[in-house]
Amino acid sequence: MPEAGPYALWSKRALDIAVAGVLLVLLAPLAATVALSVLAVLGRPVLFRQTRAGRDGVGFTILKFRSMAMGPGADAARLGGFGTWLRASALDELPQLVNVLRGEMSLVGPRPLPPDYMPHYSPRQALRLRVRPGLAGPAQALGRNAVPWAARLEADACYAETPPRLRADVLAFAGTLAVLLGGKGVTAPGHATMPRFDAGAKD
Repeated sequence: MPEAGPYALWSKRALDIAVAGVLLVLLAPLAATVALSVLAVLGRPVLFRQTRAGRDGVGFTILKFRSMAMGPGADAARLGGFGTWLRASALDELPQLVNVLRGEMSLVGPRPLPPDYMPHYSPRQALRLRVRPGLAGPAQALGRNAVPWAARLEADACYAETPPRLRADVLAFAGTLAVLLGGKGVTAPGHATMPRFDAGAKD
């Protein structure tokens, strides 16, 4: 791996803290509106918490606004119109700015996935665990959930095997934002969200 420069060593983390802090303040009214909407439509709890694999596979609790009704049933049945809109807008991801401030995530990096996916990674796919997971990332910029697992994890591996560069992160963030604003990739073909990744779903 090429030697890491100043951006990888300290500037990336400093930028994460600065931008996440500013966004939390600026977007506080929006976040409060979303929280009240979730409370009104879906009830408590407002936040969805789940363990995800972070850097080096260390688990952390990811925060999201809840988009599904509680209880058993398929994702499509529990999602509903409000949840579909919330996920399409990516407003459910706003609480992850707190994860960024905590150092569990970065603004840009591979999306954090459940720990039980890790045994199914190939050695190359496992490279994604070298770096902090991110709000935005190269795989997200390709088309979010519409991108097959193999392509998503390859994009993550390419990102993780090279020391972070500011230009690459800006492009990945801008690309992710463009996909979100275009309403693309909200779901995988034939699924309400994204199929699980396991030994039988690698393509």
